[in-house]
Amino acid sequence: MKIIEGFALEPAHAALLAERTASRAMIEDARVVKIRCGASIKPLAIDWLWPGWLPAGKLTILAGAAGTGKTTLALGLAATITTGGRWPDGAVTKRKGNVLVWSSEDVADDTLVPRLIASGADLNRCHFIEGIVQHGESVPFDPSQDIPELHRAVERIGGVSLLIIDPIVSAVAGDMHRANDVRRSLQAVVDFAEAHSCAVIGITHFAKGGAGKAPQDRVIGSQAFGALARMVLVTAKEEDSTRRVLARAKSNIAPDDGGVAYSLDLVTIAGGIAATHAVWDGIIEGTAREILGDVETEENSDGGTSDDLEQMLKDTLFDAGGSMTTKALMAEVRDSGHSWDTAKRLKKSMGIESKKLSMGGPWMWFLPATSPRREHEGSEERTHNNVLPSLPSAHPSEIIAGLTGTIEVDI
Repeated sequence: MKIIEGFALEPAHAALLAERTASRAMIEDARVVKIRCGASIKPLAIDWLWPGWLPAGKLTILAGAAGTGKTTLALGLAATITTGGRWPDGAVTKRKGNVLVWSSEDVADDTLVPRLIASGADLNRCHFIEGIVQHGESVPFDPSQDIPELHRAVERIGGVSLLIIDPIVSAVAGDMHRANDVRRSLQAVVDFAEAHSCAVIGITHFAKGGAGKAPQDRVIGSQAFGALARMVLVTAKEEDSTRRVLARAKSNIAPDDGGVAYSLDLVTIAGGIAATHAVWDGIIEGTAREILGDVETEENSDGGTSDDLEQMLKDTLFDAGGSMTTKALMAEVRDSGHSWDTAKRLKKSMGIESKKLSMGGPWMWFLPATSPRREHEGSEERTHNNVLPSLPSAHPSEIIAGLTGTIEVDI
């Protein structure tokens, strides 16, 4: 009889066990089911950054219509984390932490950092993912495959309390409307959050034509986005008002009702740079459906009107500080289900101007009050081949008279 760790085995059983153990050892890629006894598991409480709203170690989806200021709102929450300030409902932050931001739509220098400054953030705790170094060369960061590399980067900066991914669909390799593709891709994000006890906010849009539906079902793409996240927060804007609302649409780990009112304030920071920040306006009672229903109007059966798009353009440009690159604005318009051609037709009637601020720079759209003055302006809809700008047309007598003075040409 053989004794193994205090248990007596008959010779036949011992031989069989030894044979199976040896066979298992010979198979290097063997798949073994891991089973954990419940008695050995110590219950743990949820670790909250913002109690009841933003859980550490979990994925949170922040969704809403374009123009509701989702990115600005998320940066406001990030600022609170970096300074140990108060949350929108008055709760006090338990600890300060680092924030990591990855955005494929906004640039840190002229958009994200100014908004963080306007929000009162500690920039020493704010970090931005700008790319991946591969074979000595810099390539764009791809959340759908580079999350594993992010683990080592986070360790180098001393850990992180919040990761913002804007938009979260960029973390999906495949079709964002297919549940399997979404689940497979976002699992790496979920694992990252758990490994670093880090809250993750994934920003996304509402699908067009969803007003009146269950808020969680309005998240664009597969329902797997909302199913995989432990918290889904939604935003909306009140018609003909600057008031906006943030509500809990889904929570597996906290109450799933209640909201916060907020607005966006445009301020000028050092250097004369215009930037928006969120201003919290108090808590709201009710379910997410009720809160959104109070500020939204039912969309027409045709999926919206030009009035909807006009308001969306105003809100989006205001949220961006009064100006936005054409490329980024086009993405916002199309993601919200509107036509870019319609947006271009509305531009003139709204007094929106499109300009280039420097030779070789991107085309920008400006709200009327924020448009910079320029001596010579082109049109975004046509291409110029002239190297030098043409002089304004004038009567021959005016040209002759002008020769006696000095002609300045802005090149």
